[in-house]
Amino acid sequence: MKNISEILKEIGLEIPEDKQNDFNTAFSENYKTKAEFDKKLGKVEEERDGWKTKAETAETTLKGFEGVDLEKINKDLADWKTKAETAEKEYQKKISERDFNDALNSGIGKYKFTSEAAKRSVVEEIKKKGLSMSDGKILGLDDAIGQIKEADKGAFVDEEEQELETNRAKFTAPMDRVNGTAFEKMSLAEKMAYANTHPTAAVVSEWLKK
Repeated sequence: MKNISEILKEIGLEIPEDKQNDFNTAFSENYKTKAEFDKKLGKVEEERDGWKTKAETAETTLKGFEGVDLEKINKDLADWKTKAETAEKEYQKKISERDFNDALNSGIGKYKFTSEAAKRSVVEEIKKKGLSMSDGKILGLDDAIGQIKEADKGAFVDEEEQELETNRAKFTAPMDRVNGTAFEKMSLAEKMAYANTHPTAAVVSEWLKK
C-alpha cells in the first residue's frame, strides 16, 4: 500500500526532505487510511449488530409480557420464595428433631422405667427443657434425668429395691420340694448338705432350728 508521500510524488507534488516527518505526523493525526477506517467501521457495525440483536430479543420478550400483570408476577415470585424458605426451614427442623430423638433414645437406654408410659412421660419432659446437642450427644441429659427422677421417682425402677425383692422372693420360696424331692422326705444329712450348698441355706438352717 502506497503512503501519502508516494502518492503526492506521482502527481508532481514532492514534500521537502526536511518537512517529511512534520507532514507525516500532521497527516496521521488528522486522517486515517481506508484500511484503518474499514477496520473501525467493521467494529462499529459489529457493535451495532449486537445491540440490534439485543433490542430485537428485548422486544420479543416484552411482547411476551403483553397483557400480563407484572405486579401479580412479582407477588407470586415473592410468595414462592417465601414457601421455598419455609420448606427449607421445616426440612432442617425435621432433621434436627430426628437427630435429637436418636440421641435421646441412646442416652436414656441405661435407665430403667416402670412402664412405657413412664418412659414416654420422661422423654416429653426432657424435650420441653430445650437441651442442645453437640457431636451427636445431648448436653446436660443426665442432669435433666436426675431432676426428673427426684420429682417423679415412681417413673424409674429402683434397681437396689428390685434386687432386694428378687432375693426376698428367692429366700422365701416354698420349701416343700427341693430338686424334685419332697423336702420333708429328706434325711437330716440330706437337709444339712442342701443347706450348706444351696443359696437359701440360711433359710433352711433357720427352718431346721425350729
